[in-house]
Amino acid sequence: MTTHNIKEYLPLVRRPSRYIGGEINSVRKDPAEVSLRFAMAFPDTYEVGMSHLGIQILYQVLNSHEDIACERVFAPWKDMEALLREKGLPLVTLESGTPLGEFDILGFSLQYELSYTNVLNMLELGGIPLKAGERGEADPIVIGGGPCVFNPEPVAEFFDCFLLGDGEEAVTEISEAVIEGRKNGASREEILKTLSGVSGVYVPSFFEAAYNDDSTVREVKPLFPDYSRVGKRMAPDLEALPLPVRPVVPFPRTIHDRLSVEVSRGCTRGCRFCQAGMITRPMRERSPESIVRLITESLKNTGYEEVSLLSLSTGDYSCIEGLLCSIMDRLEKERVAVSLPSLRVGTLGTALASEIKKVRKTGFTLAPEAGSERLRKLINKGIDEADLIRSAEEVFSLGWRAMKLYFMMGLPTETEEDLAGIVRLSKEVKDAGRRARGGRGEGGGRRRGGAPEVNVSAATFIPKPFTPFQWEPQLPLKTSVERLQFLKRESRKRGLGFKWHDARMSTLEGVFSRGDRRLGAVIEKAFRAGCRFDGWSEEFDWEAWNEAFSAVGVEMAFYTERRRADDEVFPWDHLDPGVTKEFLLEERERSLSVEETPDCRVGPCTDCGVCDHKLIKNRLFADGPDRGDGEGKWKKRLAVEERSRVRLSFSKTGEMRFLGHLELVKAVSRAGRRAGLPVCYSRGFHPLPKIAFSPPLPVGVESADEYMDIELSVPLSVEAVAERFNAALPEGIKISGGRHISLQLPSLSAIMRAQNFLIFLKNGPAGLDIEPKRLDGILRDFLDMDSVVLHLDREKKRKEVDIRPLVGEISHVGDLTISLGLGIENGVSVKPHEVVAHILNLPAEKASLIPILKTRTVF
Repeated sequence: MTTHNIKEYLPLVRRPSRYIGGEINSVRKDPAEVSLRFAMAFPDTYEVGMSHLGIQILYQVLNSHEDIACERVFAPWKDMEALLREKGLPLVTLESGTPLGEFDILGFSLQYELSYTNVLNMLELGGIPLKAGERGEADPIVIGGGPCVFNPEPVAEFFDCFLLGDGEEAVTEISEAVIEGRKNGASREEILKTLSGVSGVYVPSFFEAAYNDDSTVREVKPLFPDYSRVGKRMAPDLEALPLPVRPVVPFPRTIHDRLSVEVSRGCTRGCRFCQAGMITRPMRERSPESIVRLITESLKNTGYEEVSLLSLSTGDYSCIEGLLCSIMDRLEKERVAVSLPSLRVGTLGTALASEIKKVRKTGFTLAPEAGSERLRKLINKGIDEADLIRSAEEVFSLGWRAMKLYFMMGLPTETEEDLAGIVRLSKEVKDAGRRARGGRGEGGGRRRGGAPEVNVSAATFIPKPFTPFQWEPQLPLKTSVERLQFLKRESRKRGLGFKWHDARMSTLEGVFSRGDRRLGAVIEKAFRAGCRFDGWSEEFDWEAWNEAFSAVGVEMAFYTERRRADDEVFPWDHLDPGVTKEFLLEERERSLSVEETPDCRVGPCTDCGVCDHKLIKNRLFADGPDRGDGEGKWKKRLAVEERSRVRLSFSKTGEMRFLGHLELVKAVSRAGRRAGLPVCYSRGFHPLPKIAFSPPLPVGVESADEYMDIELSVPLSVEAVAERFNAALPEGIKISGGRHISLQLPSLSAIMRAQNFLIFLKNGPAGLDIEPKRLDGILRDFLDMDSVVLHLDREKKRKEVDIRPLVGEISHVGDLTISLGLGIENGVSVKPHEVVAHILNLPAEKASLIPILKTRTVF
């Protein structure tokens, strides 16, 4: 069965738009014209993976190489996995529908330890042996990257190699090495030996682990004398890297549904719990000019309505205020919002908040991390409580109603007083919000609106490799649960929202964070027991994991609850992110003495071991971009609006039939932005484009006659609107005509009376074969009925609907094709599949597989 066939079954799965591909800026190359095919895999759902900036960057980097074709694949949700297994189909990529086993390289992004069972599932569904040692010469090289690879030992036997650190330059070098090896007939082992010479590449099969009688690691022994320690790959200057200005624009709504722009990489704050801050050193900033160019070009190429400025702490970017003012001068006019998702307390000022709120208030999240001044000093967070309260007052005074606060519990030396401090501090933030919202507004009037909301989020602290706390124990599960219950109870008493991370999931994450190769058997056992999407609370199966650990004979507590000796050999000691073990030990001692370590950006060098102060060093930009140029590019342009309204007809066919209505709205709205159409926007704090659609089609139904109304601030001819729209719309959506209409005309949903459909019984996977005369008789019998009452699902409720008055016409027009006219009566409607399921006595699932084309909308 071909890939085309699986797409015919997409009406049977949740969110079918996850699996169709064809997004704006996606790249499809002819396999015959490239030397290497690279499948980039993310072991979670499409909407999670497409929110990850690293995937977007590397996809563009690889596809810019004329000899490399990079394609994407994501973990199929459980319904799609079941469908693939039932039909005997492999997991394939979005771009070409090629099974994973046919690629030269399969690269996994390992962002989270609880995605490991998904990795095994994707390998198996892709037709690739799970273990590296069992793969043959024709199998792809399986490589992992991301933060988890700084201790990849629990999954070492499933990967051929890992890439530590920055990937933009390394992925091309890896690909070229594989191209050269395959061209010269090199064996798999020879190619891996070549790859071990690429800076940042770790080949786990070239090392052997040995253990002491007490189960601690005795050594991780290198098998080659010239390959004993693997250092991370580093891009010393972000300015030297290509600007990723053509990110793929997803059809489904993703976790972070916006344009993400990296303003800097690395962090020098030195928070002692933060693995990301340690393994990404030093701080490297992108120039303001490059950021402005990146935003400008990317918005033209995507049509996004929000820009997110990313780094480990965006407020620390050395010229953030100048940059934000410059880009907001233009983005405000274009109704593009800006968010700073990683602000640090103390870096948020009134100027930043005022700029952010110009288009829409995108939300504020602050991370105090701990509830007491002592504990924040111990972790080197460097947050002053007064700064947090002042930041809260500023945010709430500018009109925000809600704020999120992130905390960890179970930090080293935490006391009951520290724990209670989380609730106390959060309540003080809420009180600050009440004071601010009860004060005077910007115009001098009394402020109105509801009480401020403060939502507290807490998670169990997990000691990570390459941090000063890597020697420390993690809270036992029972203690974690008790402390979370305390926080939940006390927070709700004080009117605070409270969310928490499942303590069992934190325990499992802690095991794999500091685990060794013996855990590979546990992961495979859990996978065989059906564990998938372990990072999703509704899918997490604690009992299955417990049984897997018991079956293998491994204790979780050995990896989580045990304090390590200073001289213990860690499973990851042969890997090197740059920071030295001596520095980390010194930082641990300073933490226990509650001594703070200054930020080396502004203070003296802390001698962490990363920088050589020549090529590898902190790179900052002290001055912001020019507020304008000779052409007034960044100056706000005011225009007098002369509104007009255009009604456009369009078709929605092919893969686009699998877009839900909200996905269609987003795709068309972003196409309008890419086309540069002067669309009007609603007013208020969350402006939306004034584009209205006819009532939604069921997912999976094609249409040759859909409608939308679009309001323009500058008059344009219908022909100009259609031409510009069609140049920007994805394949499968096409404007076919239109006309100018009055601004006062009622909406499309108010005037639509009926819809006509063609139903193709013989086509598609349902494959119905009904004798034509019998079909004619079935349709006559239906038309002879006065009433046909069905129980239909509507808005998560079961309703009785008499569908007979809604069926205006139904007839057999030849070749087992039914012509169906459906009306709307008192706001009640019926879907064509529901009619077909009833008249042919079919299960709803089978009826949903019948191809249907909407031919006409009746007003």
